[in-house]
Amino acid sequence: MGCARLQCYHADLGERSRLGGDDAGYQAAVTESEESSVDYGRRPDGVSDETVDAVGSVSEAMEYVDRARGHLYSFHQLMGRADLVLGEACDRLRDAGHDEVADRLASELVGRNVLYGRWTFQIVEDFDDNYWSVFREHEQRILDELQGGVRHIFEAEMKENRRSKGRPGHEARP
Repeated sequence: MGCARLQCYHADLGERSRLGGDDAGYQAAVTESEESSVDYGRRPDGVSDETVDAVGSVSEAMEYVDRARGHLYSFHQLMGRADLVLGEACDRLRDAGHDEVADRLASELVGRNVLYGRWTFQIVEDFDDNYWSVFREHEQRILDELQGGVRHIFEAEMKENRRSKGRPGHEARP
């Protein structure tokens, strides 16, 4: 967080404290000066629209990678559960007198690698270590270098332009 943002943050904490703390009816904490502020300190001085657009695209790509990572974790959990259920099915086949079928399934599929040499936890770990964490580091470095570490500038400005100032549920910030 840049120095200017820290000053705004600490000033805001002081205002909330004066009003009775974080739980003291947050509507009362919205002041007229906050309502009239166009960007309420989100965009650092000198950051162009083109930079906001470009950095926003990097962050959007990271959000897609985060979603893909979530799907990868779902795949990991689904495959793990499927393997356990298949093991239980083999036990039931044996209990029903179908030892040969159960043994074939157990030896060919239970505990089988989903990719050559890999269970799903290894895929997840490799993705996290060699792609996701590298991308996350680059995104943070870009945010720090080009926008003073401020995230979601475009969205913050869109919110300011689209909200109905002074109306409940349209506050500038919590």
